[in-house]
Amino acid sequence: MNDALRHPSFARVVAALALGQLLVWAALYYGFSSFVLPMRDELRWSEATLMGAYSVGLAAWGGASYAVGAALDRGLARAVLAGGALLAAVGLIAWALVREPWLFYVAWAVLGVSMAMLLYDPAFIVLTKRYPQRYRQGITALTLVGGFASTLSFPAVAWAMPQLGWRGTLVAMGVTMLVVVLPLHLWALQGGESDAAASPAAQAQVGSDSTLHDALRDRTFWLLTLAFTLYFFANGALWAHVMPALASKGLSQGEALAVVVWVGPAQVAGRLAFAALGRAWSLRVLGAIVLAGLPIALTLFALAHSPWVLWLFAALFGAVNGLITIVRGGLIPEVFGRAQVGRIGGAMTGIGLLARAAAPVTAAALLLALGGYRDLLLALAALGVVALLSFWWALASRR
Repeated sequence: MNDALRHPSFARVVAALALGQLLVWAALYYGFSSFVLPMRDELRWSEATLMGAYSVGLAAWGGASYAVGAALDRGLARAVLAGGALLAAVGLIAWALVREPWLFYVAWAVLGVSMAMLLYDPAFIVLTKRYPQRYRQGITALTLVGGFASTLSFPAVAWAMPQLGWRGTLVAMGVTMLVVVLPLHLWALQGGESDAAASPAAQAQVGSDSTLHDALRDRTFWLLTLAFTLYFFANGALWAHVMPALASKGLSQGEALAVVVWVGPAQVAGRLAFAALGRAWSLRVLGAIVLAGLPIALTLFALAHSPWVLWLFAALFGAVNGLITIVRGGLIPEVFGRAQVGRIGGAMTGIGLLARAAAPVTAAALLLALGGYRDLLLALAALGVVALLSFWWALASRR
């Protein structure tokens, strides 16, 4: 076999992981909202029942994150990402077969574990450990491609459902995990860490890094965790309710799609701008700017009365969503080092995702209490302000 195929280069590894991220984000994260209405119409389940399964998935994602991070710290990247693709296929096909709520919840518990094994963080950790001198470049490239996931997901599902039905669409998504994502991960993650990661200089740096125990005693860890947790909560609530929220403004499905499809290109545009102009910026400064954009975007959505304001929301929210991924992926090893980045990142992600797991159902309850999507979106914007303040305090604390 060709040596380049047996030992893929940095560029090939990043390209393979990037394509995998595009497909798994489109299927596992962005796809859910598109299935809510057809499932409700066929199965006659309440929105609370449907959102509850999604919350179970997010809780399973959060609960599995530390174990996944620890496995990555032990060098099991290939098993984690390939196993995640296999598990995602099982979960998607189980979802396609649901007739009773209990099976729907089991399917989403399986999907939640697969999300912990697949979505961004594991790939970021792989790049951080294998390529300590180039991991920020790799993370940026990964997120540039992954940023098109929402742009792929909503139109693809809207096209497939009339042809295959919602069940057949889910089966097709599961087959994609098996025949595309699984082989990509098996091929890209052959071998161990790169020579650079094993160099004496790199090992000396690892020896001075924080352990999880050190991080848990550091106020910076908890402030950053709070900031990202609130961001995750607001983000999760919005994506679970985005299509019904747009429908509440009188938009048809086609008009709503015309808004949400701009989120993906805006994510990519923000990341391209960072790649071209922002690499000299501190991730801490960039993070503060980005977190300030979240409450502004949510307020625009809440108060919008015209399509151009909704498009402005989609552009700003997309840019924020795109850049926060780069900030979080690069900031954790920058602040705490690489030695236990899997465990530290997994603990931080787990805490945040357990809170985000409650977001769809909590948002549904708040929707009833507040009386409409306008006030719900304004409440989420207020949480965004708290996230910004927590992040800023974390920076001051670290200095």
